[in-house]
Amino acid sequence: MSEMPKEAAKESSSTEVGDIGLPEDLARADLYGLIAGFFHLPPDQELLDQIAATADQHDVTDNAPLAKLWMAVVEAAKNNPAKAWQDEFDLNFISVGKPNIVVNGSFYMAGHLNEKPLVNIRKALEGFGLESAEEVTETEDHISALCEVMRYLIAGDDVEISNLINQRVFFNAHIRPWYDDLCDAIEAIPEMHLYHPIAALTREFLAIEGQSFDMI
Repeated sequence: MSEMPKEAAKESSSTEVGDIGLPEDLARADLYGLIAGFFHLPPDQELLDQIAATADQHDVTDNAPLAKLWMAVVEAAKNNPAKAWQDEFDLNFISVGKPNIVVNGSFYMAGHLNEKPLVNIRKALEGFGLESAEEVTETEDHISALCEVMRYLIAGDDVEISNLINQRVFFNAHIRPWYDDLCDAIEAIPEMHLYHPIAALTREFLAIEGQSFDMI
């Protein structure tokens, strides 16, 4: 499956889903967790410091696109405090009405929120025996929720659910059709400079995921 910078794998969401699988698969799960975290809440200073510290671990000879994009995230983390990230997040992802950036798959696949794509995701989650926690306010088609599902399908300890076939089917149905549109929307706002490297990393990682699934 997809390769990723090793230092990126360490800065994932704190929620553990298991440790079943090859190291490269666990690294994939961790990067899904990191992406989920950035789109769920703005990073706090502790996370930014952890990401910035990975600059010392970076192999300067690694010219892989994903490694280069990770270093752009590292630079953004090093040079911008948590308050700047929160301000950009609140301005663009949070709104009483329609925010600058919508992060729900239904919007991109059906043109509106809470449409059939959300219903289809809920059916898929039901098949996996998964459901949203009561404290979760985002719908299941939120990019963060979808990335967390992928984490579970990669690193969960129930191999009947957490396996490559389910990863491929879920990714192709519920993430692949619209992640490019989300990244395009972010990169189309010049003032949203902190999340540009996050969007670029997300796009490249998910593109590699798609290419890898196509080879199965």
